Amino acid sequence: MRVIVGEVIGLDELMAVAEGRADLALGEAARSRMERSRAAVERLLGPDAPATYGINTGFGALAEIRIAPTQLHALQRNLVRSHAVGVGPALAREAVRAMMLVRAQTLALARSGVRPVVVERLLALLARDVVPHIPAQGSVGACGDLAPLAHLALVLIGEGRATVDGELVSGGEALARAALEPLVLEAKEGLALINGTAAMLGVGGPALGLAERLVQTADVTGAMSLEALKGSVTPFHEEILEARRHPGALASAAHLRKLLVDSQIVQSHVDCGEVQDAYSLRCMPQVHGSARDLVRFAAGVIAIELDSVTDNPIVGLDGAIRSGGNFHGQPVAAAFDVASIALVDLASIAERRLAYLVDHHRNRGLPPFLARQSGLHSGFMMAQVTAASLVAEARAMAVPRSADSIPTSAEREDHVSMGMTAARALAEIARMCAWVLAIEAVVAGQGITLRALTPGVGVARALACLREVVAPLDDDRVLSGDFEAALALVERGALLQAAGCAG
Repeated sequence: MRVIVGEVIGLDELMAVAEGRADLALGEAARSRMERSRAAVERLLGPDAPATYGINTGFGALAEIRIAPTQLHALQRNLVRSHAVGVGPALAREAVRAMMLVRAQTLALARSGVRPVVVERLLALLARDVVPHIPAQGSVGACGDLAPLAHLALVLIGEGRATVDGELVSGGEALARAALEPLVLEAKEGLALINGTAAMLGVGGPALGLAERLVQTADVTGAMSLEALKGSVTPFHEEILEARRHPGALASAAHLRKLLVDSQIVQSHVDCGEVQDAYSLRCMPQVHGSARDLVRFAAGVIAIELDSVTDNPIVGLDGAIRSGGNFHGQPVAAAFDVASIALVDLASIAERRLAYLVDHHRNRGLPPFLARQSGLHSGFMMAQVTAASLVAEARAMAVPRSADSIPTSAEREDHVSMGMTAARALAEIARMCAWVLAIEAVVAGQGITLRALTPGVGVARALACLREVVAPLDDDRVLSGDFEAALALVERGALLQAAGCAG
């Protein structure tokens, strides 16, 4: 994939860059706009220019202090150094790469007044896979992600640390290995590099891309469980869902119907006398559909944010410099919180299906814990325990971060978004949800195998994909490797793709 920075980008491009699957370039139109924007900043660099925040003044609570023209380079360098106060574990490579793309994109929208070379240097780091070492903690999402972005900017000026070829080295050495010179920041450029929502987008954006995959994959694993439990397809009838008309529920029900076409298992119990299934089977369209709708909402917010200027101040189309609050992370934080809640519910209902699968009092004729020789073998007894643990942890993490705020910067920044913590929570929750769906696929696959009937077309394809990496359980074995193999199928969308009828 080729990504032109300065033009519209979306989650697909963000994930491709994060994973190293894209070539990057600064668009020529964007370059021209950046040069015009930079000229507006340079008109304010003389000794007689009016005080303009971010260009010739201090920052935050020090905004009223005028800075002399001879000190403007030092001002930007000191800003980056002083704001690099992050702590904790380093962000993952993929998150940092996504973060660099977002920062390059917003600067390339030509409202920040920076030189094109700043964007080009970010793209050069991406091309050479120089990954700045960025501590995960320290951002409140007020003026955006100041601390994480300052650690990114440090590497551009030859300071801080970065990983190159798998080795963590100083920022200066990282640039040398990449045949790049340290960047001398001109007026406004340090502030433009650290303002905005790039870090929370870098962490939460790819997680949201995974969430979009998971809300469809849940239909696949849910259909597998329905087959294993000899559940009914009647609740997925189009007329039922049309009577309520939620888009996600309609899409999920249609997806489930496609997955279950031509199922011998379904046909085997049409006249069995069972009146209704448990909610975790019967209400899949409503629950999965709600998650679809909420994740779609969150993705819409992020799509806007990826094509937005989140700097302050910004250069107007008329050349005027105006200070505002586009850096504030509240829209992003709230969107990530919504997606987190949706994924927790998705994992929760999948765990309930798992519980039915291993319970011989409820699994409609399957052996206890789906073991070939129950008692001698424990089968999948502990699979549901692991899923329950994951769901409990995810629930605790889904407390909305965007509802929190704590004043900073001598009360000047008196309302903050906690967007970075919301993004980090979403990334963890998405991973845990993927684990639960992977475990469900393995356990449901065992149930289908024990039924010894042909499942629906889509389910059969998904099961065949799973069987390439996970064998049926004939004797007790260590299951962690099976779950890891299934997780890879879930995360990269292979299980969904194999089913052949994405909804």
